[in-house]
Amino acid sequence: MPVTIDRELCVGCGACVGTCPMGALELDDEGKSVCNEDTCISCYACVAACPVEAIKEAE
Repeated sequence: MPVTIDRELCVGCGACVGTCPMGALELDDEGKSVCNEDTCISCYACVAACPVEAIKEAE
């Protein structure tokens, strides 16, 4: 399952974007992370990279 991103917690640092091996994450017009669910392989590298714990494994 793709990840979930808490937009309230996301600070737009881009750490997750640089970590994703599939390029499934990007910053939107508001500077918040968004995940392309079709590209995400659920490796969860972004979960570990997020310094504010805004990204979680989907339940």
